[in-house]
Amino acid sequence: MSIIKKLFGTLIEKPWEENQAAIDNTHTGQTFDISNQMSAVIIIFGVSTAIFSLIFTGYLYSLPPEQDTTFILKTTLVWINTLVLIFVTFFFNKISSDLKKNITNNIKKNLIYVGGLSYLFLFLQIILWYQLMKSGNFVDTNTYFSSFYIFTALHGIHLLGGLFFWGKVCSRILRLKEKDYANEEKNINALSLYWLFLFIVWIVFFSIMFIYNDSVIAWCKSLIA
Repeated sequence: MSIIKKLFGTLIEKPWEENQAAIDNTHTGQTFDISNQMSAVIIIFGVSTAIFSLIFTGYLYSLPPEQDTTFILKTTLVWINTLVLIFVTFFFNKISSDLKKNITNNIKKNLIYVGGLSYLFLFLQIILWYQLMKSGNFVDTNTYFSSFYIFTALHGIHLLGGLFFWGKVCSRILRLKEKDYANEEKNINALSLYWLFLFIVWIVFFSIMFIYNDSVIAWCKSLIA
């Protein structure tokens, strides 16, 4: 209700009246109380969601009929990487939660966990690419593999971008005393939300590959027939 009021409440205001003019003069100009860091993350969400949506759509509508759609899901590393992302998201949420509760004793350690696990994810993804190419499945093999390569490459680039800012925040946290960690709360909350977005994008693509497989396609065709 408060969001609707913020968005549309100005339609019923009368700025020409003296009382409303006094209120407007003291207004900061902000519609929502969010930091600049969070605003930047939200803008990235919008652009990235459009790009990833194009990849998802291309995958769904251009699958070769002869392709085993569970091929990549049979690789152990895909499941391990998904588990790694779950842990990364957990630790980042834990950091944000601890900051709100002013529990600072584990923040440095958890930030290092986040970075280490994120780099582990990228390393395992490169190994998975190597395994796929070694088995003769390249980006130009068909649209099934090209979609996976393009998606994981873009996802990895987004993760590297996040790690750049993680490094800046982490270096400052390591130099600060625990009582001063609150100075980085906005940066940490923005990064936590960014990692959550990357996790959701990964799970969506993972789910599409898991659900939209040969058996589901055959079932859909039987309904149409």
